[in-house]
Amino acid sequence: MHKLTFYPLGNAETLLIDLDNGRKILVDYADRRDPNNQYDLRCDLQKLLKDDLKAAKCDNYDAVAFTHLDDDHVCGAGNFFWFKHSPKYQGEGRIKMDEMWVPAAAIVEANLDGDALLIRSEARHRLRQGKGIRVFSAPGTLAQWFKDEKLDLADYRKRGIVLDAGKLVPTFTLDDDDVEFFIHSPFASRTEDGTLHVRNIDAIVMQAVFQVGTETTRCLITADVPYEQFDEIVRMTKYHKREERLEWDIMDISHHTSYTAIGPEKGKTKTEPTDNVKWLFEQGQTGGHLVSSSDIIPTKDTTQPPHFQAANYYREVETSIDGEFNVTMEFPSKTAPKPLVIEIDSRGAVLKRESVVTVGGSTTSAPAHRVG
Repeated sequence: MHKLTFYPLGNAETLLIDLDNGRKILVDYADRRDPNNQYDLRCDLQKLLKDDLKAAKCDNYDAVAFTHLDDDHVCGAGNFFWFKHSPKYQGEGRIKMDEMWVPAAAIVEANLDGDALLIRSEARHRLRQGKGIRVFSAPGTLAQWFKDEKLDLADYRKRGIVLDAGKLVPTFTLDDDDVEFFIHSPFASRTEDGTLHVRNIDAIVMQAVFQVGTETTRCLITADVPYEQFDEIVRMTKYHKREERLEWDIMDISHHTSYTAIGPEKGKTKTEPTDNVKWLFEQGQTGGHLVSSSDIIPTKDTTQPPHFQAANYYREVETSIDGEFNVTMEFPSKTAPKPLVIEIDSRGAVLKRESVVTVGGSTTSAPAHRVG
């Protein structure tokens, strides 16, 4: 059995993937809880993750993916991880990353500080060493960086360290791990200028395909990409006749239920999707799960996400596939949010109704319910 854990972090995201063979993948790290605020219902991410690793008797992740360098996806990383590039960020209690996954923008982006700068420094260090890292896409700006560093980009491509959209990440395979990761984004044709908008567009988007016996379960991990990038992903996928790579049983909803992930206009009561976004959500399988890593959905119009208009579209999708739409800060209740756990077994994706993390990262719960 595999397991996905989404953490209640407000408008921020961390996803832990536990594989049946014991390997662990962490997607983003955003520890934004205020420990001095007794009313802050966001989880203590560092404690939960360290308790889980202790129970599993390990101090490392097989892979950590930083989908992009926004604070709501990297906050607190400097206090949590062991960074090889500097002794200052090493020592007892720090968690090691066997492999980092980053978009090309994380290598070439300028004017960074804080946790984002640390991640860039670590990624560059590993890239210079030629090990412990995968970089997704190689636009002109990355090619120039390789040239400046006197590194052979062609060799790094051959070794699978630099990977373009349309490739599988070689770290995990269906034969050895019962999972594979297919890269949808970013595209090599992009360039990075350091702006937030481009950072979101150039984030990692991938499809995780899990196998349990004869049952295949697919999860789309979408970071904070806007509808324009979804449009391009759908267009490119159809062009290459790989539509199955956009099927999903679990949808990790983009950008904390922002309308910008669906279409150009927020809408009065519901955000209308572009044609390609509509098609993408039509690829949801019966009984599928939509998960929003976000604050509680508001009942009135707001400037910042989550937007109730976008949530109304996702609820429409939920109904159409006889599935379930859940929000991390509302699960299992708005007053006491807990990690949302989806187990993947021979029945497919199964939501744990009441989850309490216990020894070994397992859960105690009410009887499992297969949505649909």
